[in-house]
Amino acid sequence: MTVRPLSAQDPESVGGYRLLARIGAGGMGVVYLARSEGGALAALKVIRAEHAADPGFRARFRREAHAAARVDGRWTAPVTAADPEATEPWIATAFVPGPSLAETVAEHGPLPPDTVRALGARLAEALAAVHAAGLVHRDIKPGNVLLALDGPRLIDFGIARAGGATALTATDVVIGTPGYLSPEQARARDEEVGPPSDVFSLGCVLAYAATGRPPFGRGTAPAVIYRTVHESPDLDAITEDGLRILVARCLAKDPAARPTVPELRAGLGDFGTDDWLPPGLPAVIAARSAQVLHLPEPERPTAPGTLVDESPTPSRRRLLVLGGAAAVVLAAGGSTAAWLTGRSDGPSTVTSRRRRTVAVQADLSGSGKTLGTSVERGVRLAVEQHNARADRRFDLVLTVLDDAGDADRAEEVARRLVTDSRVCAVIGPTSDATALAAQDRYKKALLPMVTAWAGSDALYAAVDMRNPTSSVFQLCPSDSAIGAPLVRYLTSLHPAHRTFLVEDQAARDYSWLIAHTLVANPPPHGTVTRHQVAADTDDFGPAVAAALAARAQAVVYCGDSSRRAASCARALRAAGFTGTPAATQAVLTPEFLRAAGAAAEGWVFSATFVDPARLTPAARFVRSFKKRYGVQSVGWGAAEAYDALGLVAHVLDTVGTGPVDWSNLTRRLRTVSYRGITRRIAFRKHIGEVEEEPGLFLWRVERGTPLFLGQYQEARV
Repeated sequence: MTVRPLSAQDPESVGGYRLLARIGAGGMGVVYLARSEGGALAALKVIRAEHAADPGFRARFRREAHAAARVDGRWTAPVTAADPEATEPWIATAFVPGPSLAETVAEHGPLPPDTVRALGARLAEALAAVHAAGLVHRDIKPGNVLLALDGPRLIDFGIARAGGATALTATDVVIGTPGYLSPEQARARDEEVGPPSDVFSLGCVLAYAATGRPPFGRGTAPAVIYRTVHESPDLDAITEDGLRILVARCLAKDPAARPTVPELRAGLGDFGTDDWLPPGLPAVIAARSAQVLHLPEPERPTAPGTLVDESPTPSRRRLLVLGGAAAVVLAAGGSTAAWLTGRSDGPSTVTSRRRRTVAVQADLSGSGKTLGTSVERGVRLAVEQHNARADRRFDLVLTVLDDAGDADRAEEVARRLVTDSRVCAVIGPTSDATALAAQDRYKKALLPMVTAWAGSDALYAAVDMRNPTSSVFQLCPSDSAIGAPLVRYLTSLHPAHRTFLVEDQAARDYSWLIAHTLVANPPPHGTVTRHQVAADTDDFGPAVAAALAARAQAVVYCGDSSRRAASCARALRAAGFTGTPAATQAVLTPEFLRAAGAAAEGWVFSATFVDPARLTPAARFVRSFKKRYGVQSVGWGAAEAYDALGLVAHVLDTVGTGPVDWSNLTRRLRTVSYRGITRRIAFRKHIGEVEEEPGLFLWRVERGTPLFLGQYQEARV
């Protein structure tokens, strides 16, 4: 919901409630934020007179208002007053401010499994109260689930139906919200819509909370409805098996196959109300709630045509600052309201902070979605932790755009972001191809593009790094440097006097680059032999035979294909090679480990990414990440994304409180030295490239698992 000032046509009060602002409007009526004579806040829905003129409509409104007043549940919004007989009928529900589930997930990402279970358990209890009153809610969706510190609230009984009555909200006149309505609602079979329909919708909401997307996808309403009726839901991203199975049961096409509300409540387990939210969110909810609870009395708008001073007054400014954050939590709990107002011996105050927007551009749905998701999650966690700091000078706002790993889409994403003056910097893109496609637009606009995942020399070559206003920042060293850790390993850590290079012609340029580094830095008093494997063959046997003939103590695969590197590994193992096999990070993937199997053992890799679990400065990050996302380990890219956001936030802290000038921010980024959890990030003077050595690392496969050895100059065997 968006909080907007009252218009000149709005009344000052309704039924003894003083109107403060508009929080919703549609063809059926208007929803106001209001204050009762006793000072309590309420959400007050007023139905337009033309609809109330229909006797049948008024009778249904009367019946539903009475039914909604009977809903008595801790996790629902109680009706505090109603007047079905007024010229414009109205109904008021108790109000406590806070963000909706839709807004929370959009801004902060999916919730961890334990939080989803706690959310579902409370909403199941809310449904039990709704059904006990003889109602079917019919519009359970993320926008109607609102978050308070002690738990969620299910709101908007304006379209709940008893006895087949017609919905009362403008946007939901038909049947509900595509993506969250049940198959029986989608088929418009009102006689079949009962409590199991609400269970189906709640399953959709839990899937959204756990994954960040509706289980039947997005798109046009007909397409989503078709998938709801005919196709299986997409639940693959729900990481906990028990939760995924329970949600799948809720989404059964047959209403009889779904769990009852008591069964669903039991399946979700017992969760208290303390500490049910992941780190960062309580502070966000408290801050936004406090803003609304300190809402001043509104100015009365001037009638059209009257000359007024256009400068905003403090009260008007306070109304506008709520914006989309004023999606409301309707609740009865007085204790929550007391906590949110900061009730104490002295008066409470609210600190107004400037907001700075940072964007993430990543592949979230294409072949690189594993990395893209890790990047997004790392940035989200950094934003949440920044916003939870009491000493922060500004709040960070995050916007995320998916380029699906496609170059054309990446350019379109960049075009959109450079036209949004609120965006201060972009974290990403997450691949060489998308970074190359987007970088021109960011350079021309001087909008900082900060990527730690695109190391292509082509990207470096495309950017004039000597230009202090060049706004493309590569935090990872380029491909031309990636061979340096292998040189140290093979000359100092595990010396190999005879090194054999397998140059894969399927990646001719990349292979030449890696081989060139090793040839230029041969082992002391040793030899380096080169052998090419044609692109049209997967047979690495001849290359391995040549390596054995040369009595090689180390074999380096210089290509970038995990599949072909695995073929090389199997050939080495079959031939009985006992030396050191090595490659670069392009090969270090789950595909290589699966395809190579036991032959992957002992392989050494140079890389530009870390395992934060083995870095002492990253210990807090690792704990928070696992708890926030309900995972056992931190994927590649997340720690680097966390540092990228930290770098940007560090520099934003130096630019003052006024609007951010992109060229000024670019210059400051170019000269900064920032100590992150992975390493120190700085750019070389007069050249502009990132300092390479702190960002180059070694890995080795042990017992089938990649083991992080550390920064290559500090690593020990």
